[in-house]
Parts: sequence; C-alpha cells; structure tokens
Amino acid sequence: MPIPPRILLIFAHPDDESFVAAGLARHYVERGAQLILVTATRGDAGRVGDPPLCDRKVLPELREAELRQAADLIGISQVHLLDYQDKYLADAPIDRIREELVALIRRHRPHVVITFDPNGMNEHADHIAISRFTMDAVAASADPRWATESARPHRVQRLLWTTPILPWEVTRSADLSLAPGVDFRVDITPYRDVKAKALRAHRSQHVPVNRCFLSKPDVDQILSIEVFRQVWGPPLQRRPADDVLAGIDLSV
Repeated sequence: MPIPPRILLIFAHPDDESFVAAGLARHYVERGAQLILVTATRGDAGRVGDPPLCDRKVLPELREAELRQAADLIGISQVHLLDYQDKYLADAPIDRIREELVALIRRHRPHVVITFDPNGMNEHADHIAISRFTMDAVAASADPRWATESARPHRVQRLLWTTPILPWEVTRSADLSLAPGVDFRVDITPYRDVKAKALRAHRSQHVPVNRCFLSKPDVDQILSIEVFRQVWGPPLQRRPADDVLAGIDLSV
C-alpha cells in the first residue's frame, strides 16, 4: 500500500513557511501527508513589533514560539530549528549545515522538498543561502559517500522552488499559465483562513505581514493561491499543474 506522502519545507526564518507554503502544507495535511519544517535561524535580527512586544535579547524565544504556533495551525507535524545566526546564514560552516540537513532528509525521507529559489525569492541573503544549502544537501543525501554516520541514502523525487512571482503578487498576472517559472498553481481557497491565521501568529512581524498580505484590497484572492517552480521531478503534463504529488511514487 502507498505510504503517507512526506513533504519537507526548508526555509531560513520563522514566518517564511507562512509566507510561502502555509496553504500548500494544510492542503496536503488534509490529504494525509506528513509535513516537516526545517528553519535555519530563529529570526533574531527581525522586527520586535510596533509597538515592541519584547526586548531584542528575548526575540529569538518569541519568534520560536510564534513559529511553533503557526506550525500547529497549519498542521506541520515536526519543526526542526537549526539555530544559525539571522542575517549571517551564508557564513554557516558548509560541512556542518550539510551534515545536519542530510541527516534530516535521510531521517524523514521526503518525497518532495520545497525551498527558496537561488535568488532567495526577494534577494534576501539568508534566503539565498538556505536555497544553496538545501540544493547541496538534497544532492548529497542520495550519495552514500556523504554523511556516512546518518541513515541510509535517500533520493528526493521532486524539488520545488519559489517562483519569480512573489507570493503576495500572484494576482497581478492575468494568466499564470503564461508566467515563466510557474510550474504548479495550488488552489488553497479552502485554507486561506488557515494561512491568514498562520501569518498573524507571527505577531512580532505584523508590519511586513500586513504590508505584504493583510492590507491588500484583494487579500482573499492572494491568500487563495500558492505557486511553485519545479527544479526536478516527474515530467508535468501541463503547466501549471495543480498537484505537487503528481507522478510521485508513494510506495517508496
């Protein structure tokens, strides 16, 4: 019998998961999938709220709590925090972060991995870094010569990136099927309230959350669509496809 689909999200900061893939995650949780999240930093360089919700020295603890609340709302079953320094993720020792990510990939054995594109979605240095680290680790996880102390090798069947269209600008395109880089368009209309609640859970970051999403006049339409770009995976019969598990062998 097919085993439950496993989808691994790998991002840089608390709130990235809600900005990019909260709807997709909830959509597949409702279909019986296991969603796992890796967050590389605790967002210690982020905002503290306006007015401030805490002293900056305790911001990492607050943002971790916000992340876990958002994950619970979405239905993400496991959250792994790597605790690298916010804004300096690119300086993480490559051997160390590769070993950590390979171990997590081999432990959870995801069918699909989702991360930022090489431009970091919005050119954020940490987003660019985690994209690079993820690509490296996904390749290494399939090679038994890497991280020999971790579990047996695992080949990820599909790797997805964010697209050239920012998550809060998906309604600007008259026809997403004509937009280069939009390989999947996931209708998350039934879960847009979940996505909104997950975004609001990041209370310390309410300024960018409101600016990017909640203050927009077409917020309901924005919260109803998530788009992704296929790096590799089973060939698509049409673009954009609507199911990131299409063509995946769930017997593995």
